[in-house]
Amino acid sequence: MAYGLTTAQVEESKAKYGDNRLTEQESEGFWSKLKDNFGDPMIRILCVALVINVVLFFLGQTEWYESAGIAVAVVLATFVSTFSEYRNENAFQKLQEEASRIKCKVYRDGKIIDLPIDDIVTRDCVLLQSGDKVPADGVLLEGEVKTDQSALNGESHEAKKIPMPSDYQDQEVQMDFLNPYKIFRGSVVCGGNAVAEVRAVGDATVYGAIASELQIDDDRDSPLKVKLSKLAGNISTFGYIGGATIALAFLFQRVMFHDSLTLYSANWLMAVQDVVRAVMLAVIIIVMAVPEGLPLMIALVSALNMGKMLKDNVLVRKIVGIETAGSLNILFSDKTGTITKGQLEVVTFVDGNGKAYDSPSGVESELGKLLSLSIHCNMDAVVSGESIIGGNATERAVLSYGAPIAKKFNVTKVVSIPFNSENKYSAATVEGEYTLTLIKGAPEKILARCKTRYDEAGREVPLSNAVVEEKVNELAGRAIRVLALAVSPVRINGEALPEGDWALVGILGIRDEVRSESIGAIREVQSAGVQVVMITGDRKDTAVAIAKEAGILKDDADMVLTSDELAAMSDEEVKGKLEKFRVVARALPSDKSRLVRLAQELDKVAGMTGDGVNDSPALKKADVGFAMGGGTEVAKEASDIVIMDNNFASIDKAILYGRTIFNSIRKFIIFQLTINVSAVLISFAAPLLGMEPPLTITQILWVNLVMDTLAALAFGGEPALARFMHEKPKRRDESIVSGYMWSAILTGALWTFGVSMFLLLAPAAKSWFRADAENRYLLTGFFAFYILLAVFNAFNARTEKLNLFDHIGGNKGFPRVILLIVVIQVVMTYYGGAILSCYGLTMGEWLVVALCAFSIIPVDLARKKIS
Repeated sequence: MAYGLTTAQVEESKAKYGDNRLTEQESEGFWSKLKDNFGDPMIRILCVALVINVVLFFLGQTEWYESAGIAVAVVLATFVSTFSEYRNENAFQKLQEEASRIKCKVYRDGKIIDLPIDDIVTRDCVLLQSGDKVPADGVLLEGEVKTDQSALNGESHEAKKIPMPSDYQDQEVQMDFLNPYKIFRGSVVCGGNAVAEVRAVGDATVYGAIASELQIDDDRDSPLKVKLSKLAGNISTFGYIGGATIALAFLFQRVMFHDSLTLYSANWLMAVQDVVRAVMLAVIIIVMAVPEGLPLMIALVSALNMGKMLKDNVLVRKIVGIETAGSLNILFSDKTGTITKGQLEVVTFVDGNGKAYDSPSGVESELGKLLSLSIHCNMDAVVSGESIIGGNATERAVLSYGAPIAKKFNVTKVVSIPFNSENKYSAATVEGEYTLTLIKGAPEKILARCKTRYDEAGREVPLSNAVVEEKVNELAGRAIRVLALAVSPVRINGEALPEGDWALVGILGIRDEVRSESIGAIREVQSAGVQVVMITGDRKDTAVAIAKEAGILKDDADMVLTSDELAAMSDEEVKGKLEKFRVVARALPSDKSRLVRLAQELDKVAGMTGDGVNDSPALKKADVGFAMGGGTEVAKEASDIVIMDNNFASIDKAILYGRTIFNSIRKFIIFQLTINVSAVLISFAAPLLGMEPPLTITQILWVNLVMDTLAALAFGGEPALARFMHEKPKRRDESIVSGYMWSAILTGALWTFGVSMFLLLAPAAKSWFRADAENRYLLTGFFAFYILLAVFNAFNARTEKLNLFDHIGGNKGFPRVILLIVVIQVVMTYYGGAILSCYGLTMGEWLVVALCAFSIIPVDLARKKIS
């Protein structure tokens, strides 16, 4: 029969139905990402401060470089985060392009040609063979195949597909996965050969329809964004109230100490000047209250860790993904390929006497030969070089197991019965060196017919069925599938198995092994306070055995449900018992989306792993979607993070890096808010005490922009410490500034304020600096003290331990950046001039500055000891 379209028919079909391209999810460009990053709450505050400074510049009240400094902070922070995300997104798109370069065998103009998947059109005829990915939705015309549709419907069993009868009336049900005539894009041919006619292409396929649904963007704010929004609101309130209060305090000081009311009545311009100065003071407070370096620090620490994670097989598509991973408190994980290896393996051979062998090489003499013969001469799969071709997953696993004992037997296969899921057995009669029938299949089909067994010497001896059945039950309890091997001297007659009694060779134990590294990773994730729920399409007993071995099921209170049991529960019932959930067996794709939704309604931060098209809605809905690197392109598009090695241990690393970022941000907040709060206190007290503000706007910008930008680099390189995984997950609504942080910030700020007042007001302190009418050297010394104190406090902020050098070797950039800040400050002290109000210091003056600044170290150590 001739199949396929002509070139003219192809063009006609393409004009009517289009080709097989999927509508690409619109990729966000660099400028679009940059624009979105300007919506960050901290960036918005900076922009307000920038606008105020620009207005005052045009009124002649500020210098141009003050506005320029804030603008640089905004641009740096937004560009760094945008560039990092854009770079990783490009790397991701390259991976997607490589994954989509699939060639298909298509009938065109009377011959078979290799054609890119995108060029297939409706009514094309495609040749499908074992291992092929189905390129489009269609129906079988000839042949028979078994397909793995798990990427679409989550069902792990193979679906048998046969040719569609000529009189078949299609019900037009798009997702009719049980239809024996229909094949679907994204499924994989596990065995057989067939010719299929394409009925739907591109977005009209089931695969394309699911991908199109994911275009809708309904992401909720990440936990970090929620926390930063609250912090930004608090800082704004503090800055605006503080600014207004200090402006009023300044006017009060002018009236009370300088009798300005009399002067104002005589010269109204003086009143205007004082009001302008009060407004300028308010601006100073607003600028000081805003942590200009924080957005840049977040961008830097995220970018640095994204690079580290890529080396650990974790590709972060969206920065928000890595931030949120650290806040996870519930993780819904696939079993196959994530917790398990995702491939069947023969893990044991048990002879008829119940003796188990870990390796086939340990099975010797005649029994070993019969085992090798049974493995290599009764399979549809074949060994070609170092590859195993054809057959189903079970046969490929058995052949791989038997490779060490492969022998050349002088036999010919004369007749065989292929395996099918209804009979649950296969058989082959061989003649030559051995003339017998080899039988393999489910134990319930084989054991009842076996009356004898082969002992280790290869002799036939009576079989005790009770011994073998006990071993079968033991293996089943460990989620190990069993395949029995037997032989008969009687030849196969047609499709019937040999008559008479058989001799048992032994049983093979087959399973999808739990990854050894997954067990430790799950334990660590659980110790981090993250609830792990395994979701699988497997049977309940198999799921329970795997969950116990992986460490997910531990005690009787842990709940195991099937999809039907979950569906019977109301949303409120699920919410009430969700904390006890550990396993959901026979799960449907809709179960995953429902569980994510209900977890989020409980204000949990939910993560979801997946690899199939059917997982994509849940991946997108989750706070963090982890797609497997070996999964479908649609799943990866819906995710925030791609786990390149399909390994649960890599998810563990993603959580650790997320927590590292959060802890680094908190350390930086301690560092910067200590400076900001102390600066506000100093600026508040100065006018009340009749002093000019000791810190100018330019100096404050130097502190907040130059030094804090460098400090952001220093804190951004903090190492990922195992102890972070022993902390409880942070609640979604939890303040980013903890009680410990407030104690550090307030202790440091109050101490800084106290020492500052001593330096500025105490006669003894003034005597330590050269005297001049404008106190230029005292104020230069004060500015240097303020910077050096912040430098010493950076060591306090980077660790909660008494050992200030704790794990400092893991962040080699920290001491280098701190040294750079000191060097720049020394240079600025001598060359800052009028811009920074710096006029140089003597060695004696530097000694006073250094000792006063160092005092913050013992003070904070005492606080840590007490707390």
